[in-house]
Amino acid sequence: MKPVTGWRKSSRSSATQTCVEVGRTADGAAVRDSKNHTAGYFTTTHRQWQTFLRALKADHFG
Repeated sequence: MKPVTGWRKSSRSSATQTCVEVGRTADGAAVRDSKNHTAGYFTTTHRQWQTFLRALKADHFG
């Protein structure tokens, strides 16, 4: 697994129990369940992560 730094959870997720955390890798991002760190995480490249964020902001998943 790639080394991950700077895990963080959205400030908007404080009122809910279903949250994920995002961390940084050398070439992108990592995502994990905020309540179950031992379950592992998945990684994306920087380009994949930016594409995902643009789709979220454009409400493509709504």
